[in-house]
This record gives sequence, structure tokens and C-alpha cells, in this order.
Amino acid sequence: MAVRRVRRVIRKIDPWTVLKVSLVLNAIGALVFVLGVWVTWSLAVQRGIPDKFADIVANFSLVFTPNGELYFRAVVFFSIVFFVTLTGLLTLGAVMYNLISDVVGGVELIVLEETYLVPATRAAPLRPAVHGQTNGGNGGSGGNGDTKTEPVAVVTDDD
Repeated sequence: MAVRRVRRVIRKIDPWTVLKVSLVLNAIGALVFVLGVWVTWSLAVQRGIPDKFADIVANFSLVFTPNGELYFRAVVFFSIVFFVTLTGLLTLGAVMYNLISDVVGGVELIVLEETYLVPATRAAPLRPAVHGQTNGGNGGSGGNGDTKTEPVAVVTDDD
């Protein structure tokens, strides 16, 4: 397997594509975050951790009420805000990259490309055809002008 180095330059990033991809990935991330907090809170409530924490905080004359519905609403609100903000920032970043790459020239990457094709070998190198007189003339322009073209080498590809 042959490997060759290839130089690639990233000059443009489509903002519409960035918007669509970031919408999907950020929505999945927000959903995973909300579900993770919900599962963690339900496990903590089953173990009685919020009530024990409220008793500890009450010893310091502070007020803490373990209201799961209020916390869940706050988590959903902040995940939606984070989702919209991050999607907008990523799209704005793609637009800014396009503007900056017009001035700078983009990002250059050097990639190793694997090729499975073996280059074809030639039987003989190509040489130009030979032109000669066909009627055995004196080599000047006094002959009939007929010339014969003969190949010097034959190239075969064994595929």
C-alpha cells in the first residue's frame, strides 16, 4: 500500500451547513444534559440526599428547599439558552472564518493519503516517431514528399 503526502487548504466553510449540523448536535447535547440531570436528581431523591442536605444547611441558618420541579425548569431553561447561543456562535464563527480566510488564505493541512493502486509500468520509455524517406531519394526536397512514420517503441499495459 503506497502512501503519499497531499496538501489541502480549507478556504470556505458553508455557514448554512454549520447551522444545520450545530442545531442537530446541540439539540442532542441539550437533551442528553436534561435527561442526565433528571436521572441524577431522581436517584438523589430516592436516596434522600436533598433532604439531608437541607438539614445540614438549616444548621447554618440558611434556607434550602429541595424543590425538584423548580430545579428541573431551571435546567431546561438554561439548556435551551445554551443551545440557541452555542448554535448562533458556531454559525457566526463560520462566517468570521470565511471573512478571515479571504485575507489570510485559509488553513493548510497536510494529509497522508493511502492508495491501493500500483502505478502501471511501461515496457519502454516513449520517444518521438522517426520520419524518413520512403522512395530512397537523395534526402533533399526534390523527392515526391512522401514520408513514412514508424513507431520507435510499443507501450503495453498489462491490466
